[in-house]
Amino acid sequence: MIKRKMNKLSLVASAEQTGVRVDMFISENCDMTRSSVQKLIENSSVTVNGKAVAKNYKLRNGDTVDVEIPEPTELSAEPQNIPIEIVYEDDALLVVNKPKGMVVHPAAGNPDGTLVNALMYHCKGRLSGINGIIRPGIVHRIDKNTSGLLMVAKTDESHNFLAEQIKEHSFTREYVAVVVGSFSEDKGTINAPIGRHPVDRKKMCVTEKNSKSAVTHYETLEKYKGCSLVRFVLKTGRTHQIRVHSAYSGHPILGDNVYGNPIKAFEGQCLHAKKLGFIHPTTKEYMEFDSDLPDYFEKVLSKLRDDKNV
Repeated sequence: MIKRKMNKLSLVASAEQTGVRVDMFISENCDMTRSSVQKLIENSSVTVNGKAVAKNYKLRNGDTVDVEIPEPTELSAEPQNIPIEIVYEDDALLVVNKPKGMVVHPAAGNPDGTLVNALMYHCKGRLSGINGIIRPGIVHRIDKNTSGLLMVAKTDESHNFLAEQIKEHSFTREYVAVVVGSFSEDKGTINAPIGRHPVDRKKMCVTEKNSKSAVTHYETLEKYKGCSLVRFVLKTGRTHQIRVHSAYSGHPILGDNVYGNPIKAFEGQCLHAKKLGFIHPTTKEYMEFDSDLPDYFEKVLSKLRDDKNV
């Protein structure tokens, strides 16, 4: 049971929750990450029956857990003169080739230095406002450690038109990745719903609970010693979809430090958004863009090919 008053939550543990750690209990019931809950506990913002407890305190039936949640910090995005690679641009939109390591928009832990900061400088503020001041122009996203093509809307009309294509699954998004091992079939489809991880709220997972349908088509392009080069085509666009589906299938993305086992010999996550296609909001003509694999990715492939030929 949860009672909410201002920025204070009051939860009561049931008999079924006896023995559950208090940090896990709060995380699951308040849609917060374990790490953020643990910080609240360290700052004495959590009490059980009126007393401060450690993060590993195990609940008893009827325990009252009070959580004081601080006021959210107001984030803002400011223009920054950061070089970005513009693949295409007109009055309605632009297509950007995002490098690996760049965050798309400001968030806690990444207040600036993002693609949005760079876009605001480049476009002089002329970006769609549908997703608010933190995500101007952002119609879809790719992860920090994923490189490749991203489309940005300059007007609200363009944003709505492009977003509808994503909703209707008529948007072309093709990725190339190196995965650990190889799929049993060279071509196939992964159809498994994706939702928030029940314990680690920063992660996604394949689950039937509070999930959305997720469909990924794949085709193996090359096979190496212990790895494969695979083309992925998204039908749906869930958070971390390719990374989650790959790991779920037993073939995580090489270098993925969240859903796989990062290999220090390789330079980061080998996932690249290679192809992007959509109907232009103004001309109504289909446009498609293709980007070369970045240098770090080519180096990984070169090493894998050399190892294969030894």
